[in-house]
Amino acid sequence: MANTSARMLRLLSLLQTHRFWPGGDLAARLEVSERTLRRDIDRLRELGYPVNATRGVAGGYQLQSGAAMPPLLVDDEEAVAIAVGLRTAAGGAVEGIEETSVRALTKVVQVMPPRLRRRLDALRTHTVPVPLGDGPRVDALTLTVLAQACRDDERLRFRYTARDGTATARLVEPHRLVPLGRRWYLVAWDAERHGWRTFRVDRLSQPTATGARFRQRELPGGDAARFVRDQLASVPTRYQVEIRIEAPAEHVARVVDRWGQAEPLDERSTLLRMNVDEFDWLLLLVAAVDAEFEVVRPAELRAYLRAQGSRFLRAAESGF
Repeated sequence: MANTSARMLRLLSLLQTHRFWPGGDLAARLEVSERTLRRDIDRLRELGYPVNATRGVAGGYQLQSGAAMPPLLVDDEEAVAIAVGLRTAAGGAVEGIEETSVRALTKVVQVMPPRLRRRLDALRTHTVPVPLGDGPRVDALTLTVLAQACRDDERLRFRYTARDGTATARLVEPHRLVPLGRRWYLVAWDAERHGWRTFRVDRLSQPTATGARFRQRELPGGDAARFVRDQLASVPTRYQVEIRIEAPAEHVARVVDRWGQAEPLDERSTLLRMNVDEFDWLLLLVAAVDAEFEVVRPAELRAYLRAQGSRFLRAAESGF
């Protein structure tokens, strides 16, 4: 019985991580016969999990949304609360769990009945999220569409607006979603331009799964996060910044993380290099280092610091 229970949990986990499983593949993963697999599928249905079956040579199984939530030990109110919480986390409210939150949200929404999806849509439509800093807002339900397409190896169509404002229609083979700083990026093979591309999710609209499957290609380097960083490094930025900071390079690197390169000058000082379009986020990072510093370049940064410094001094000297 213990083995059967463990196999059932494994079966449910597989069904929740792939939109469609051929019967032979699923049986092979579980190391059981297809007859045993059919019995296990029947047991899941008895527990309330809506599993559709397709007969024939290309037959298989697919977990669908049903008339009610499957037995997850939560009621309707709790299910909506979970989805809202995951949407908030996916938007970056808690650093480091954005990608995990999107995967979990994808599973919850997949089995959520239409009446609960409508409630979730109402919450999304009639609430105003507050982004972190000046980062762009990304709809977490859009992220779930992209995540499902990545998971299911399914081609996507969407509208994309480039840096210069040009809008184009894209057909892609999605590979991975990558959260980097305050933004989300989709790494995908562009089926019409025949090359790997990185798309900012906040510039993407109307994502639609086409139903057409594809075989995943090998991403250059094999690391989606590094691929995004390399792509961003090749994009021209407005300012190339160099700042000398009176703090060890290890400390500066921990604070600035992926946003810059900390080059040690000696044991107590560091040259920080960053490529930025605006100075506001840079100011927050340098302040977080909490050390004396000197701007090497550009001159525009010195002017910006003078203006901001004057504003802070006026606030400190005011009588309010």
